[in-house]
Amino acid sequence: MTIADPFDAIADPNRRHLLEELRRAPKTVNELAEGLPISRPAVSQHLKALLDCNLVSVSTRGTRRIYAIHRPGFDRLNLWLDQFWS
Repeated sequence: MTIADPFDAIADPNRRHLLEELRRAPKTVNELAEGLPISRPAVSQHLKALLDCNLVSVSTRGTRRIYAIHRPGFDRLNLWLDQFWS
């Protein structure tokens, strides 16, 4: 499932939780799965949805994949929201 719309991606509470965790610090899937009542593969699927709309990025360190907030991906959200405050 590909989610290109960041608003669709953040509609899911598990994805919002992942974003909140990544806001604190970059983490692996295993680290992120510790805080959720869903499986590690489910966390990976949620991260894929966030990657597809550029809200998170991933880097590789050895055999580990580290996920982090991708700030430029939030530009689309910010532009839309800012119109209500201008």
